[in-house]
Amino acid sequence: MQLLVTGATGFLGYRTIEYLLQQTGVDSILATGRTLKPSHSHQHPKLRYQLGDLSDSAFVASLFDTPITHVVNCASLSSPWGAYQAFYQANCLSQQYLIQQSERNGVQKFVYISSPSVYFTGTDRLQISEDEALPKKFVNVYAATKYEAEQLLATSRLAFITLRPRALIGRGDTVIMPRLIRSQREGKLKTIGKGDTLVDLTHVANVAHAIWLALQAPPAATRQVYNISNGEPVKLWPYIEKVLQELSLSLPKQKVPERVAYIAAQLMEWSAQLRPGKQEPALTTYSIGTLTKSMTLDISKAQKLLGYSPQFSTQEALDEFITWYKSLPSDASIL
Repeated sequence: MQLLVTGATGFLGYRTIEYLLQQTGVDSILATGRTLKPSHSHQHPKLRYQLGDLSDSAFVASLFDTPITHVVNCASLSSPWGAYQAFYQANCLSQQYLIQQSERNGVQKFVYISSPSVYFTGTDRLQISEDEALPKKFVNVYAATKYEAEQLLATSRLAFITLRPRALIGRGDTVIMPRLIRSQREGKLKTIGKGDTLVDLTHVANVAHAIWLALQAPPAATRQVYNISNGEPVKLWPYIEKVLQELSLSLPKQKVPERVAYIAAQLMEWSAQLRPGKQEPALTTYSIGTLTKSMTLDISKAQKLLGYSPQFSTQEALDEFITWYKSLPSDASIL
């Protein structure tokens, strides 16, 4: 395989490349992203980085100057807040250009990393399958543009597989746990709701494994969407507390009623809309929803058609993250 991996400088891309470099069927990897950090990069004879903007059609075309047989698109603008145009360029326009070049250059398989945020309805949802009806209105423009990008693939001529991995954790995480740790240290983290939220978490190495399976999937398994998770739902707040305890931190005992937090988030969003620049508020209704509404995924389709089975447990992801996080320099900026 001669692979193109986008979003290669982010958490998932960095760990996916690490995994793929260990596979004997991989001949070369062209990795692309915007900014290359020493903490999220690799050096290997099979690997070459080419940095640039995927919303630039000329740059995307240049990535195919060398032969590419398989594409893994991990690139994304992921945020609960922002202007539609920015998300469209990052999540849809880039996808459009990658699809065009993949079709022109005879790419054999295209693996796209989407998001379970497309399922979010603001209610508890358990064991969601891929064929369940999606909400008539997505929770935010991130979810909307991820689904738009899925549909671009669905109307293409490519043999594709779309993965919807849930809540990635593990070594190299710059999103979920670091944000919660920072909130705790700033005195802003409080349990919201009853504290019984049930969620799926996914070891990032399991997603990399799923990507490798997707790259090798038989024709009957292509042009489909798959949920990916660890398949072992956990209570979110006890998990957060466990992470904090490992770092000699604590979760404040004070709890905030869900309705109070939701109203506060609404007010902050309305205020942000009125301010110049419309900067992301400290709380959003979506972030409150992810902390208070249970969501788990049915991964039986991936198990059956891709042969997916989680290789690493949630506890292993926690241990891996803690060891890595403790090893960071005190002045390291990972967000």
